[in-house]
Amino acid sequence: MDESSYWNLPTSHLLGTVPAVVNEESEASYGRRGGGGREGFEQQSQNNWKGVFSISSYTQYFDVDTDVVVNRIISSFYPAGGDFFNKIDANPDLYGLIWITTTLVFMLAAFGNCATYLIQKRTDRTTSWSFDVGYVNAAACGIYGYSLVVPVAFYFLFRYLGSNASLIRFWCMWGYSLSIFIPTAFLLLIPVEILQWIIILIAGTASSCFVTLNLTSYIGGSNDLRMMMIAAFLLQVALAIFIKVWFFP
Repeated sequence: MDESSYWNLPTSHLLGTVPAVVNEESEASYGRRGGGGREGFEQQSQNNWKGVFSISSYTQYFDVDTDVVVNRIISSFYPAGGDFFNKIDANPDLYGLIWITTTLVFMLAAFGNCATYLIQKRTDRTTSWSFDVGYVNAAACGIYGYSLVVPVAFYFLFRYLGSNASLIRFWCMWGYSLSIFIPTAFLLLIPVEILQWIIILIAGTASSCFVTLNLTSYIGGSNDLRMMMIAAFLLQVALAIFIKVWFFP
């Protein structure tokens, strides 16, 4: 056969095989990069981490829409599901932690002063009332300290006991667990002592159940970790009692 005839052979069958090779390589590389669930997010977090003092390291934890935040707040009001970690697994955020705690600090300070004003006007109308700035300091130290320190303590305890805990997820979960105290602070303005205690105990129990039931995913069969659940429940109840006694006496 003449050599020039080889150049006239159709090459469409050769070109048709190229996309298949490209697609297979793309899918393989996507599978290596993407990952799924918790492993994929942890890999992405490590890649985006630029250092403790770099703002860009923390932007990934604030990349959430309003609808997502609202949905997570609503989930914290219904603790029976115990699936909050599944909802935030791909994208835990710190936006809820900062926004909820800051809102709660100012609401406790404002409504706490409002409660003392109402009590004073009911009991003694002759003395003048003044705003107590100490409520702001107490609310900031109590709420910020609790929402930051308690998750850190549980994170190290869970890691020490062999559980694969995540500090960001703990901060996220504990932050949203405080959202129920925002409407509770408004209801505690009702000037009936027994009703106030009923309201705060219901809110504290709901918040405690939310934290405790969601921690079950880290427990397994360890008795030590079960004790951690009881400790978490009691701490949430103690926070609720602190809110009632300190700001709405």
